[in-house]
Amino acid sequence: MAIMKDKNLLNNTERKLRELQVEFIDLKVLDLKGKLHSLMLPAAMLDEKLLNGGVGFDASSYGFAKPEKSDMVMIPDLETMVIDPFRERKTAVFMAGIHLTDTARTRFSEDPRFVAAKAEAALAESKIGTRALFGPEFEFFIFREAEFGVHEDGNFYFLKKDSEAKGNLYHAGSPEDEHIDFKNEAVAILQGLGVEIKYHHHEVAVNQHEIETKFNTLLKTADQAVLIKYVLFNLAKKHNLFVTFMPKPFFGRAGSGWHVHQFIMNREANVFLKKGNYANLSDVGLHYLSGLLFHSGSLSALSNPSTNSYKRLVRGFEAPVSAIFATSNRNAAIRIPTYVDAGETRIEYRPGDAAANPYLFLSAMLLSGIDGVFKNLSPEKFNFGPFDGGIPDAKVFKNKIKLLPNSLAEALDCLEKDNEYLKFGNVFDDALIQQWLTIKRAEIEEIARIPHPKEFELYFNF
Repeated sequence: MAIMKDKNLLNNTERKLRELQVEFIDLKVLDLKGKLHSLMLPAAMLDEKLLNGGVGFDASSYGFAKPEKSDMVMIPDLETMVIDPFRERKTAVFMAGIHLTDTARTRFSEDPRFVAAKAEAALAESKIGTRALFGPEFEFFIFREAEFGVHEDGNFYFLKKDSEAKGNLYHAGSPEDEHIDFKNEAVAILQGLGVEIKYHHHEVAVNQHEIETKFNTLLKTADQAVLIKYVLFNLAKKHNLFVTFMPKPFFGRAGSGWHVHQFIMNREANVFLKKGNYANLSDVGLHYLSGLLFHSGSLSALSNPSTNSYKRLVRGFEAPVSAIFATSNRNAAIRIPTYVDAGETRIEYRPGDAAANPYLFLSAMLLSGIDGVFKNLSPEKFNFGPFDGGIPDAKVFKNKIKLLPNSLAEALDCLEKDNEYLKFGNVFDDALIQQWLTIKRAEIEEIARIPHPKEFELYFNF
């Protein structure tokens, strides 16, 4: 068993741990649903033996394996080390990979970080480019009070709004935005952890906020998504606040998405760029976005993986529910920003939300785009646009505009029928896809059995 590739990296990491007087190491793993898990070890445990053999854990508790085949090991990725800003005892955090217990410590195919690494390798294999760059917008809500519960004797939730303002609070300043200092502190911490932030601001709805990051590669973007949630949740607890990335916590108010800007570089050239074309977008860029729109039904199962997601994606409102693209249409699933420098010509996929597992969502987007390039999918053939004038005329395009699923169940059905593109480069395998379908359908069934407060309003006195 000899899987450690860089002895110098281990030596340098051990030296850093000593210099920083680190007492513990924290191995972090994201399960399939996107929940973060931690395993804490004394810092002295970080050695060649750990990097070759890993530390064992019960993978069935992560949703990865059946109980009878649940023994796996996790091995830290030394390049991901950061110092945890919330621990009293000095703790170094490492993202970890999941491996089987065979002699070779084979990577586990359903490990989300491994899926992301394979997606990056698949891009290189495709010859379309050398790296994909992603710049997400993280929308979330901050509350001073939040309560919820599901019990045999009643179900409830309560969220205290900062105000009863119903107008557009986009880019509201102080005093309307009561959480500027909180967000400043969060951004300062994140930048200290190596996460490059573009800006933060108040979003449209009361209590709604956004942090946007600068562009990074797929795996690093997903790792940063994990860190951003970790920092915001822990900082909120420190300040007796509540943060949620839930897509639609408020009825009748704007929901939160995870809009993802993206483009592909071939060494130092942006392959999405062709000056003079519509929005300076090249044929490769058009094929790529057509792939996202063509597969948007099955992609929704990974980009919008909660029943709550589809309370945000409601038709007839300002929501990205149409599989079209444009430079300004808010109903379009893909927007082409026109305010950027030509070198950063890119697309923005708008339907997704942060309930998604970032490793799976980003990988699926990249694969759908690669498939669009491979198949030379064109916007004209499928009425994808561009539609800059608003919602397409129903009389002209009746039954010709593809709509995104309006429920998680519909999205899962789409995924079951349309998943071959996810298997390019063996990024997703059948076992992972089937496990995802099983887990998510079980969620739907559980939620369907629980009485809803609206049902009491409608039926209690009948």
